[in-house]
Amino acid sequence: MNFAIGIDLGATSIKLVAVNEAGIVLERRTEHTTEMAWAENIRTMLDAVESGIGAAATWIGLAAPGLAARDHRAIAFMPKRLKGLEGLDWTNFLARSNTVTVLNDAQAALYGEHWLGAAASFENAILLTLGTGVGGAILSRGQLMTGTIGRAGHLGHICLDPNAPKDIVNIPGSIEMLMGDYSVVARSQGLFHSTKELVEAHLAGNQKATEIWMKAVFALSCAIASLINVLDPEAVIIGGGISHAGDALFEPLQKFMNDVEWRPGGHCVKIIPAQLGDWAGAFGAARFAMRHERKITTAFTK
Repeated sequence: MNFAIGIDLGATSIKLVAVNEAGIVLERRTEHTTEMAWAENIRTMLDAVESGIGAAATWIGLAAPGLAARDHRAIAFMPKRLKGLEGLDWTNFLARSNTVTVLNDAQAALYGEHWLGAAASFENAILLTLGTGVGGAILSRGQLMTGTIGRAGHLGHICLDPNAPKDIVNIPGSIEMLMGDYSVVARSQGLFHSTKELVEAHLAGNQKATEIWMKAVFALSCAIASLINVLDPEAVIIGGGISHAGDALFEPLQKFMNDVEWRPGGHCVKIIPAQLGDWAGAFGAARFAMRHERKITTAFTK
């Protein structure tokens, strides 16, 4: 039996999915990301799933934050997070004869959404993952846009306020700083400690929470409108934990888009939620591993 295992290594959790070429899930597992043991935890999870299925995976793919190496065997660059991730060759670490492919987590999420989710019917789309930080990926003419060194698609790091402090990649006033969960404490002067807490207060009628939340959503709308002008997509797909805010996010976002989006001839770009939720990266990692084996590295061939 041929099947792939996709692993999504995040700052707070590790997700693993075993899936066949038809997209049928054989098994899923999730564990917390522990600071010193995440690599060993992945090895343990992988062994347990293969033992339960009774066969070794035909393909293994891993998604993680950072820039993937050109040979897709490691994350080549990931500053300040997940110490030990940079340069870790997963094929060697997991002692596999076939290459364990590695892909940026947001790019993997779009890969998964194009295979089985919200982007399945599009050839040109943008994905924004709103979570601890803000990730992104670009689908252009049915292919994943990676750029010269794999940096393309880091949409969370475009500048919206040149006078604001710099983010992790030295960009001042980025979407990540204005919308990411990690900056809520600073943006609210310590009033709120997570986006979930902020949104709940907004929905409960807290005027200060509403002010902070609407400022963030307006910034997001400006960023999306700017990206639309650059990339001209069919759709913008919103994923990540903050997207779970549902109408509290999408209703004001659409209202702001009505004000700031350029719509020649009345054309309106669709803004839709991701369908695979927190599992998009794991599915994308699995699918990328399947396609990489056939030497189709960045094309979304189905």
